[in-house]
Amino acid sequence: MLPEHRDLYIGGAWTPPRDGGYAETVNPADGSVLAHVAEARAVDVDEAVKAARAGFLEWREVAPLERARVLREIASILRKHGDELALIDAANCGNPVTEMKGDATIAAAQMEFFAGLVTEMKGDTIPMGPDRVNMTVRQPMGVVARILAFNHPFMFCGGKMAAPLAAGNAVIVKPPVQAPLSALRLAELVGGLLPAGVFSVLPGGTEAGAALASHSGVAKVTLIGSVGAGKAVMKAAADTVKLVLLELGGKNALVAYPDSDPDAVANAVVAGMNFGWCGQSCGSTSRAFLHADIHDAVVERLAEAVQRFRPGLPTDPATTMGALVSREHRDRVMGYIETAKAEGARVVAGGHAVSDGALAQGCFVAPTIFADVTPEMTIAREEIFGPVLAVRRWTDEAEMLAEVDGLDVGLTCSIWTRDLATAHRAAMHVEAGFVWVNEVGRHFLGAPFGGVKQSGIGREEGIGELLAFTHEKNVHLNLAGQP
Repeated sequence: MLPEHRDLYIGGAWTPPRDGGYAETVNPADGSVLAHVAEARAVDVDEAVKAARAGFLEWREVAPLERARVLREIASILRKHGDELALIDAANCGNPVTEMKGDATIAAAQMEFFAGLVTEMKGDTIPMGPDRVNMTVRQPMGVVARILAFNHPFMFCGGKMAAPLAAGNAVIVKPPVQAPLSALRLAELVGGLLPAGVFSVLPGGTEAGAALASHSGVAKVTLIGSVGAGKAVMKAAADTVKLVLLELGGKNALVAYPDSDPDAVANAVVAGMNFGWCGQSCGSTSRAFLHADIHDAVVERLAEAVQRFRPGLPTDPATTMGALVSREHRDRVMGYIETAKAEGARVVAGGHAVSDGALAQGCFVAPTIFADVTPEMTIAREEIFGPVLAVRRWTDEAEMLAEVDGLDVGLTCSIWTRDLATAHRAAMHVEAGFVWVNEVGRHFLGAPFGGVKQSGIGREEGIGELLAFTHEKNVHLNLAGQP
């Protein structure tokens, strides 16, 4: 099941780290060591960038439709090996294998989607008179670094390489420290389809990430991660005036108006928390604002609705909720839970770690819902990135919307109402990059996803992501310039 190679994938070959050594990667469900994986350092990054630059010079000359054909071949391989890749991720990052199968399918779909857009990297012509032609063209940027998060390891690796490759760039992936194995397996499966250096995998920690962000040979660096990590990447990228694309954290709101159906809202509140991933999702709606008219009815239903999520072994197909990614992160989440109790929030469900039977050595926390939350409480203000939901009661719309928008982040928001005018008004008001109305949690290929404020820079999952990995060049031809 696990990848055969545990080294760095550079220049189309498996390469041992120069001086980084190897680090354990573990199964968070039982603490067992799955493998020892290479740790890239700055010297390895430099080698990878040189190889990627050489690969880019070859890949950019490949005709767009031929690049598209290669991407479709990669997508076919992802679909063929989806179950295998899902099992690797389940063992390595702790998310349920059933959900991880969906991630593999999404990665393949993203590859196919961007393969279909290669001819849309179009320029314009600008009228300059009879003896001149002025036009713009879209060209690839060069070497792109993508630094990935641990909650969807393979989906981010397989899916996020698609747009820059389609545009003609070389891609260096730094998989998450906690879960690097599926990226290594991907290199084994598809690396040979691309010119050497066009796709590289550099497992490693903060040194590797900082080196990629600051390297003069990297044209653009992207990150999926925390706000703090995003700030660090921006600082490292500043010295070379490097472009960044950041999808960062959120403390997202679900707002339910008094005309909403309590059953539908309760199901949406639970679904929006992504309890299957233990709440480890940037887009999780971890603040539920319920109007006083329906608050009690919804809260009553939440304790029942959340019961379909029970922590279990991630590799078991019957499991509906996995493990937190590490013991350190589990302890951090439990710290938030204890703080919420101390600050006076009322436990509706969960509120404790789970360590029964086969789960005794793992990083499991029960799905947790707090009611009677007030704005000053820690769980109302800070992203926990765990299975912890804060429920707020509201009566005044203006005050509620001010509280929804009162944080420095703004990734997603979900609004529930039967009234079209209310839905439109609220959707236009909330400071979030992606808004659902009577829906929650879903992404749609072609619909741009990203945040505002400190939740990120740029948009993904649509044509804008493809164009973001190109330079716009202006070419002016003076047709009368030669005698």
